[in-house]
Amino acid sequence: MENLPTPQPPYQVAAPRYSVAHHMVTTAFELPGFRVARNLGVVRGITVRSRSVFGTIGGGLQTLVGGNISLFTQLCEKAREEAFEIMIQHASEIGANAIIGARYDANEVMGGVTEVLAYGTAVVVEPVEPAAYRS
Repeated sequence: MENLPTPQPPYQVAAPRYSVAHHMVTTAFELPGFRVARNLGVVRGITVRSRSVFGTIGGGLQTLVGGNISLFTQLCEKAREEAFEIMIQHASEIGANAIIGARYDANEVMGGVTEVLAYGTAVVVEPVEPAAYRS
């Protein structure tokens, strides 16, 4: 498997002091093996994206053929990735080590301009049972 670069949010929210690992973000309201010790509140990541002239033309041509419109799929995926990374930064900034109830929302701000919002509840979780170490 090739080494892929770590996704970076489009702007710095705060100096990283803590870190929420991607596997500690869930759409569920609990993490198996952990209990919520503290609820730190709602965190969000917002990005606003627009299609370029070339993307609009290319996407328009792809609609004539039918099927997956890959140019728009890539744009949507990039917007969701950015919003997700900003949400993680916000949670990290306030001292969370997990996010529960994560969701996405999208709204069209104006023609061709879309806002993507990632949001969830920042929490501090603790393992239910202490980790067993092998000797």
